[in-house]
Amino acid sequence: MKPSLQLKIGQSLTMTPQLQQAIRLLQLSSLDLQNEIQEALESNPMLEGNEESNEVDNDASKSDDKVATESSEIDSAEALKNENIEKELAVDTQWEDWQYTPSSSMSRGGDDRDFEYQGETSESLRDHLIWQLDLTPISERDKAIALILIDEIDDEGYIRTPLEEVLTQLNSDEQDELDEIVELEEIEAVLRLIQSFDPIGVAARNLKECLQLQLRHYSDEDPFWLETKQLVEEHFDALAARNYKQIMRQTKWPEDFLKEVMGFVQKLNPRPGSSVSTTGSEYIVPDVFVAKKNGRWTVELNPDCAPKLRINTDYASLIKRADSSSDNTYLKNNLQEAKWFIKSLQSRNETLLKVASCIVEKQLDFFEYGEEAMKPLVLSSIADEVEMHESTVSRVTTQKYMHTPRGIFELKYFFSSHVSTSAGGECSSTAIRALIKKLIAAENSAKPLSDNKIANLLKDQGINVARRTIAKYREAMNIPPSNERKSLI
Repeated sequence: MKPSLQLKIGQSLTMTPQLQQAIRLLQLSSLDLQNEIQEALESNPMLEGNEESNEVDNDASKSDDKVATESSEIDSAEALKNENIEKELAVDTQWEDWQYTPSSSMSRGGDDRDFEYQGETSESLRDHLIWQLDLTPISERDKAIALILIDEIDDEGYIRTPLEEVLTQLNSDEQDELDEIVELEEIEAVLRLIQSFDPIGVAARNLKECLQLQLRHYSDEDPFWLETKQLVEEHFDALAARNYKQIMRQTKWPEDFLKEVMGFVQKLNPRPGSSVSTTGSEYIVPDVFVAKKNGRWTVELNPDCAPKLRINTDYASLIKRADSSSDNTYLKNNLQEAKWFIKSLQSRNETLLKVASCIVEKQLDFFEYGEEAMKPLVLSSIADEVEMHESTVSRVTTQKYMHTPRGIFELKYFFSSHVSTSAGGECSSTAIRALIKKLIAAENSAKPLSDNKIANLLKDQGINVARRTIAKYREAMNIPPSNERKSLI
């Protein structure tokens, strides 16, 4: 084919830098937005924070200047005294030798010191066990074995790896540090040492061993200790399956007596490592506040999430229209970027407030009555109301949080699918989850409700939900099945 030129007329959508910036700011969370604003303030001299506390700071500075002038005479007198003192000092001394350095703690005298609390520190289970290992007088060989075993302990406090694999690892990787080949008996002996550490029950290989380790710290003087020990050692499979009838048949215990023994079992911790392995708390800063004032629900933006910005008038006044120098061009470009940035922030706040207000209007029953009154809602419904595209609504509701009298929720929480009812209406999946949780909370622990029974109870209320859907919602709420919820207490 011969190369040729063709002329075509068409329309296409081009995203300008201003539009790209507005979209990027729209999908940022409150924390990311604050970082973005801080970077803009540091890079653009035309931007400055519009804080209302400037006047208060000015008044405070004036009062400080007044105090400083009043005390100038006293300072001058003390300065003369200090000059006389410095003249009397030895020549080979420096100012650093006489400078007072404040300490971070108060001294009680002697070597005892009361250190101030410097904030919360997080310690992992591994650090806690190694700290106890360092305090234990053992040989370097046993310590090397213990470190390998501690590394195999998970966050719940269990050793899931078979000791045979640990033996293979020690004889291959640690052969340079250990003079002789490690035997399995040595690993078991060191394991028993670690099992004596805190927390009680740590380094167990299974749940049965974990409970047995904890029972060793009780004595026969504790009521029902012997029976609990017998239950764990001889009837653990039936206990794990919650087959209480089989336990009563084999032990000849009456139901009331078995309840007392089960009460002792519930004192034991099946996850001992969780008492040490704590995760830091994550704090959420809400973007929107919802409150009921004078009988009406109001929606307000959180002013702390996005501080107010303005143009620096001092730098803006330096711009000259006819000047084309590099400095003037630099100021013009920064002024234009600052205007775009402020406009993008205003657009973000207006869009967020508009979408949040529409969500509150659609879900008024939730704010009045709770999760059971949640209505089904999709992104397209909000997009039609606010006259925006679904992708824009999706960006607004992602990682944005709403503070309500019922708690803090992500804006995505208010969107859910629907299930048809027998009356021809619709019920949201969030409301169905709330009903399932309510039914399970009110069930008889000795005869918990099965998924099929819950489906029938919801059907009686006009909500047609399949059994597998009940199971999916129950698993999403981390609720165990009926056989695991069964209890005598």
